Amino acid sequence: MAIVRYNPLSELRSMQDKMNRLLDLAWTREVGEEIREGVWQPPADVYESNAAVTIKVELPDVELDDIDIRTEEQTLTIKGERKHGEEIRKENFHRIERYFGPFQRSFAIPADFDLAHLNASCDSGVLTITIPKTITVELA
Repeated sequence: MAIVRYNPLSELRSMQDKMNRLLDLAWTREVGEEIREGVWQPPADVYESNAAVTIKVELPDVELDDIDIRTEEQTLTIKGERKHGEEIRKENFHRIERYFGPFQRSFAIPADFDLAHLNASCDSGVLTITIPKTITVELA
């Protein structure tokens, strides 16, 4: 049996992360829009190579056909909704820790990327969007 060191700050960090997400939602919502149950923002990774920028967004239980990917004025917006399965009623749950409901993420994309030729795929619950550069520049 392994001995696990108790970390009293882990619960505090978890609570701080949850509060940060709630405050982010409060500050980024549209004027007049109410915070509805289930509004969430999926976590994303953004990284760049010599040829493209790649955005990976965790979207388990969401099909690519149910995701709306839009580009407007060098801004990439990802919208969709993760729904509860119809076969399980809410009152049957003992615990719900995953987020459900509508989501939206927006990313500012620099002008040297070609939004018209982006590529999107979804595999194992991870949406991967690759946006090629218009000019290939060597990173130092």
